[in-house]
Amino acid sequence: MIPQTPVERLGLGLAALGRPAYINVGRSDVLPAQRSAQAMRERTRAVLDAAYASGIRWVDTARSYGSAEQFLAEWLRERGHGDVAVSSKWGYAYVAQWRIETEVHEVKEHSLERLRTQWAETRTLLGDRVDLYQVHSLTASSPLFEDMALQHELARIRDAGVRLGFSTSGAAQGETIERAWEIEVGGRQLFSAVQSTWNSLEPSAGRALAEVHTGGWRVLVKETLANGRLAVDVPRELAEVADRHGVAPDAVAIAHVLHQPWADVVLLGPASVEQLAANLASCRVELTDRDVHALQTLARDAATYWGERAALPWR
Repeated sequence: MIPQTPVERLGLGLAALGRPAYINVGRSDVLPAQRSAQAMRERTRAVLDAAYASGIRWVDTARSYGSAEQFLAEWLRERGHGDVAVSSKWGYAYVAQWRIETEVHEVKEHSLERLRTQWAETRTLLGDRVDLYQVHSLTASSPLFEDMALQHELARIRDAGVRLGFSTSGAAQGETIERAWEIEVGGRQLFSAVQSTWNSLEPSAGRALAEVHTGGWRVLVKETLANGRLAVDVPRELAEVADRHGVAPDAVAIAHVLHQPWADVVLLGPASVEQLAANLASCRVELTDRDVHALQTLARDAATYWGERAALPWR
């Protein structure tokens, strides 16, 4: 296998672009003054163009990311790029109706009906461009683990040639990954990919991710900047490493994820072309043992981390 360059391991996530509100810190200040659907469509197109020009060939979206699937589908048709891998997710429904101020932005349901509805919606927009279809935010207590009808419906998608995976969230990501590894339908593992949170503050899933990577699964890493906190509320140790390399802290935080040999696709979540450019500086950072040790000291208790994340406001 030809070794990949750092940029070839990067992907673009659309969570911060497909809807007017999201929890990422540092997002609101760089968005258009009026976050209309058209304004966000144009912003998404600009970031996609810049990402493609930089060499990024993976885009990750979800049914719950507002109009992200639609924006991506339009861009793919307009640009004609046949070499872009697409991953999407089902399980959450976007219910905010393009409002910023609302009590509920998305509703989660891992059911057979939700899968059938959202897979049909994704196929209508993206056709056969979906390379990876993921259960959105699977947890160890998800009904999917006991729902045989749902598992068999997923297997039908798998058997039609679409790779299946799931994303994880919460303090028990490792347990979820281990449980999902054991699911077999038709004599084969149901899943062959996982998308998990791993960053300098929350590395608890690292062992489980390394194990499934060794076992042949594709590993995607999300929330590499801890929803923007590592770029805005910069820990002293991170700032010192960034100063040594002459880059911004976000580049070092992403480089820390790229340093993990099991991380196949490292997702970026910029809300502007400028944020993307800053993120891409990570490809030039070669961390030393001293740097890695300093970054490892940033790790927090997983339950504390996820409690802080849950408190982030949608804005």
